[in-house]
Amino acid sequence: MPRGKKKNTLRESVYGSLKAMIVTGQLSPGARLTENELAAKLKVSRTPVREALNRLERDGLVAGRRQGYAVKEFDIHMFREAFEVRELLDGHATELATAKITAPDKQRLREMVRECERLANLPDRSRDDMFQELQIGMDIHRAIAEISGNEMLRDLLNGILDKCQHYVWMELLWLDEWRIARDEHAAIVEAICAGDAPRAGELARQHIRGSRTNILRLLEAKSQFQSFLARAS
Repeated sequence: MPRGKKKNTLRESVYGSLKAMIVTGQLSPGARLTENELAAKLKVSRTPVREALNRLERDGLVAGRRQGYAVKEFDIHMFREAFEVRELLDGHATELATAKITAPDKQRLREMVRECERLANLPDRSRDDMFQELQIGMDIHRAIAEISGNEMLRDLLNGILDKCQHYVWMELLWLDEWRIARDEHAAIVEAICAGDAPRAGELARQHIRGSRTNILRLLEAKSQFQSFLARAS
């Protein structure tokens, strides 16, 4: 493998590993991050870690501090804003994609849906398998935005999806919404492939509103529990 290719692969691997650790809560909100500690944990040099942290800051998942970084706190205000914007962008991207989709695009989306089903049916399904299914589910939305042909819309939606991933993981893992998410993704993809833009757009918006309702319930319960503990202490 050419040297440049190896460097790019390492960068992506470190970035993906750190992102997964944040999304799944292995690096908890507010946790302090240092290049040295993360490099030792991932058994790499500090350079790809530094680059990954810069990317994660642009994604809105970490915040720069005077000495290093910290995992961004995920609060209800941030959640409401992210999902409000996501509903608008995702629904519009889905409608546009319905008019632009090609036969190879249809095959690509359907293969992603099938891969989610394959991961769901694995015996002894691991946390890594679950995270991979989460990634593919989010990638379905990214692919739809790409198919829409609107580059600005695609870039905006990709940024929003990065901010939403932690919340979606909470919903899937804590409420066991995996089957519902798979069925809804499959219905959206089939509506797009059938050329039914109004149905596809509305299914996408319903999918996001349902997710928003579930996650809001979790966040409010968590906030109430923390308030109760504070009063009791």
